[in-house]
Amino acid sequence: MCLSIREHTAEACASEPFVFVPVDGSAVTVVDHNHTKDLGAVGTLSQRSRGLKVINAMCVSPRGVPIGLCAQVWWARSGLRSSKRNDARAVEEKETRFWHEVLKDVADLFEHSSCRCWFQLDREADSWSILKHLSTLPHWFTVRGNRDRIVLVRNKAKSKLRSVLRRRRVLGAYSFEVTAGPRRSAHVARIALRTANVTLLLRDKKTGKALPTEVNVVWAREAGPVRKGERRVDWVLLTNHPVGTVEQAIQVVYGYTQRWRIEDFHRTWKSGHCNIESSQLRSQRALKKWATLLAAVAMRIERLKHLSRTQPELPANVELSPTEIQALLLMMQKYGKRTEHITDNMMPTIAQATEWIARLGGYMGKSSGGPPGSITIGRGLEYLRAVTDGVEAVLSRRTKTASANRATSKNLGKPKRSHQC
Repeated sequence: MCLSIREHTAEACASEPFVFVPVDGSAVTVVDHNHTKDLGAVGTLSQRSRGLKVINAMCVSPRGVPIGLCAQVWWARSGLRSSKRNDARAVEEKETRFWHEVLKDVADLFEHSSCRCWFQLDREADSWSILKHLSTLPHWFTVRGNRDRIVLVRNKAKSKLRSVLRRRRVLGAYSFEVTAGPRRSAHVARIALRTANVTLLLRDKKTGKALPTEVNVVWAREAGPVRKGERRVDWVLLTNHPVGTVEQAIQVVYGYTQRWRIEDFHRTWKSGHCNIESSQLRSQRALKKWATLLAAVAMRIERLKHLSRTQPELPANVELSPTEIQALLLMMQKYGKRTEHITDNMMPTIAQATEWIARLGGYMGKSSGGPPGSITIGRGLEYLRAVTDGVEAVLSRRTKTASANRATSKNLGKPKRSHQC
């Protein structure tokens, strides 16, 4: 990944006590029917799809605002089945090693920073090797459990994790808004919280070696009835963050909900405005470079979208440069609504500026279905970039002309030297 993108993200995180770091893998699928491009297999072998695999890690502020990408790892699959069973392969022979690489890259980036990372990973990361690796890092982590793991209780007897959690009293309950998803409509859920400190009995399946690992657990389960055919919120979250109080348990659940920020990013990056999956590039090297550049664009789109919806009264200069604001004001003075009074020196809010940018990209207002989305914001940023370049060129010419005029005036004002002996 481009070093400057990672360094810029780390610099932007420096003022925060901690940042959430959602980590997620994805596949970038491109058209390669004849298998002539320098790519690999993605999806199932029967699909014969081509492209690259990637794992991204991004930083999100404690308030849920996307900050930027902090790690990115690419690889291409060979498309051949391994002759070994999965259990018989070492971690270095599995794709799990790329998860380790991403986590290490993030830890290295923040090694000398006062900002602490809080990794947020979904069920795909519920692996003995990833959990063990996370437990060795000087950062917090939360992993959603994918299986009912075996744990060791105080008398050293073995038990199932959910059985242990069911015996715990409810620590507290609270309500939060659940967004719509597969088999789940948007609604306000009442969540009951149970917590425990357990020792997971992890095991290296290749060597058979037992690896006891102590973690805290938060069981967040939706209380009360749910709509017919819908799934109940039921999350078992493995973490090394303290969970002794209701507030701490709620913070763990809130942190896990920030993991969706990276799914929004992937949508904008892969098939939304940036649409890297439409690329016709033929080599891994070229595709990686192009996609990494567009990753920075997708992150800015997501940041603008989020700020405009959650902190609409912020001034636009928290995200836009002075020249971008000047260019945007010029465009709105020409193309804005007649009822809008736009002056040269006004400072729009981030919500106003984002709506104006989206209108440059074709946004027709809330009647089009809601607030500005990533596609119209992205189109508007492209338009604004061209106008901003023009404004910068004019300002640069004015500065050079003014400097030349001052130099000429200074020379004209000097007394002429006499050449008489």
